[in-house]
Amino acid sequence: MSAPSRRQVLLGGALAGSAGLVLGAGRLTQPPGGQYPAPGSVAQSSHLSGHTGHGGGNAGPTFRAGQQVDHEANGFHPTAMLRDFDYGTTSVLPDGRTLREWEVFAGDEEIEVAPGVVFPAWTFNSRVPGPALRCTEGDRLRVRFTNGSAHPHTMHFHGIHPAEMDGVPGVGRGIIEPGESFTYEFDATPFGLHLYHCHVSPLAEHIARGMYGTFIIDPARGRPPADEMVMVMHGYNTTFDGEGNQLYAVNGIPFHYMHEPVQVRRNELVRIYLVNILEYDPINSFHVHGNFFDYYPTGTRLEPAEFTDTIIQAQGQRGICEMRFPYPGRYMFHAHKTEFADLGWMGFFEVTE
Repeated sequence: MSAPSRRQVLLGGALAGSAGLVLGAGRLTQPPGGQYPAPGSVAQSSHLSGHTGHGGGNAGPTFRAGQQVDHEANGFHPTAMLRDFDYGTTSVLPDGRTLREWEVFAGDEEIEVAPGVVFPAWTFNSRVPGPALRCTEGDRLRVRFTNGSAHPHTMHFHGIHPAEMDGVPGVGRGIIEPGESFTYEFDATPFGLHLYHCHVSPLAEHIARGMYGTFIIDPARGRPPADEMVMVMHGYNTTFDGEGNQLYAVNGIPFHYMHEPVQVRRNELVRIYLVNILEYDPINSFHVHGNFFDYYPTGTRLEPAEFTDTIIQAQGQRGICEMRFPYPGRYMFHAHKTEFADLGWMGFFEVTE
């Protein structure tokens, strides 16, 4: 039985945000031979083995309240990832600058993306998204990358750096083959909110499988104290056809922040590092209910560009959202595209005294 299209997913149940998503009890399985063809190829296919629709035949998945994925089995938890910044290991260089070092590895992981549905992800440090690497402008950075995956990968950082450190095929070290390692080394500049991702072809598939993470360079003068969090917007193309996504998420798991609302304090400054790495859809968006926020595109300026409640980002775009909640209560946030919200990209802020 073929996996449902995202339209079938939508038809499987009405607005599901407060309930949580169930796609039957299935596993995305590889085609014969154990390899996934490139996106868009005629041979490409995948299954939800054991998937049963409701209402007879191929009725598609349904939505049930209360069920969640097994975060422990996945090895990461979106609530913890929200405020998990990886500052690496630091030492002092002879010139007095900070040297900041990380160990990052690529791997092939099966993760439960909806109750009973397992997705064959390609990951940085066994999580989707990868770790949020954080530093200060002017730091010297060393990222030792080891490819433990069965597939070739690289790490491409957004920012300013020498060409040989760009992590693209045919330049510098280029592709890092399975079992190989390479150390990317460069200075942290410019300050702002950036990202990193694999840059091996087919690029869309490598990104869509989970090879991305946040890269934050703080300004030397710092930013005002705030409750800081990372939100990476992305999706899952569970049919592997390169034609849109069947699930949408922030920080790995669809609907997670409906089950576990983001806890914030009334009148405390909240700073969201918002990144869009959604593949197979041209744009994504972020909307917050009952509030407005200052928006800093790419975070490379210390003055906001606008005061709004909704912003749109193309793939690879990112920005910082700063707001305070003057009233207690639960405030929804979601993509301001109903299809994305219905398929997982929605959550709540829970504001307390």
